[in-house]
Amino acid sequence: QVQLVESGGGLVQPGGSLRLSCAASGSIFSIYAMGWYRQAPGKQRELVAMTFNAGSTNYADSVKGRFTSSRDNAENMVYLQMNSLKPEDTAVYHCFSKRTPRGAWDDMDDWGKGTLVTVSS
Repeated sequence: QVQLVESGGGLVQPGGSLRLSCAASGSIFSIYAMGWYRQAPGKQRELVAMTFNAGSTNYADSVKGRFTSSRDNAENMVYLQMNSLKPEDTAVYHCFSKRTPRGAWDDMDDWGKGTLVTVSS
């Protein structure tokens, strides 16, 4: 089990950018996938991005072309670069880990408490 701590959220105007960071308490080298999900008030959880240890990343259609997820296995860090932000991106963003390919594609083993992103003018 790894503990995950997110940072980098805040208030940004529409069209702006933010970079979220996620620090893991242990090695993420062997973890199958690391990623981000978001939860907006009154809405279902949405898996935003998932970066696999082989290097590829899957994105939700709602963020494709605007968000970039990456992982630094040497530093045990995960990042989410968010560009061209829209008001509908407002949510609490959580980092998560999926340790193995077993189970459903969106199963999560560990997750952090989240960081709030507010997109508003």
